[in-house]
Amino acid sequence: MAKIKKGDLVVVISGNRADRGKQGRVLEVLTESQRVVVEGIHRVTKHTKMNTTQRGTRTGGIEIVEAPIHISNVMLVDPDTKKGTRVGYRTEQIERDGKLKTVRVRVAKRSGKDI
Repeated sequence: MAKIKKGDLVVVISGNRADRGKQGRVLEVLTESQRVVVEGIHRVTKHTKMNTTQRGTRTGGIEIVEAPIHISNVMLVDPDTKKGTRVGYRTEQIERDGKLKTVRVRVAKRSGKDI
């Protein structure tokens, strides 16, 4: 189970000085390369080839997109304190269709609240 998932609010703890301390939502998690794409963080200029569509509109040019950063450079934001926190797990029993099922729940180490 990944500690950081798509849609989580994270804070940048190291890396580029301009982005350090900023918060943003995780747009994508790249598990193979251990990287995450965070909204508004590590924006880079991407040059794409100019093309024309069937309608005649032009696409391409210079775009600004979010680039992936390493997962160790971000930390999950605690829902209570709005600061970075480590993630822990606890197990809990849930009853579904008359059967007990054990599930792992992510917990913020700073406040103890469920994430």
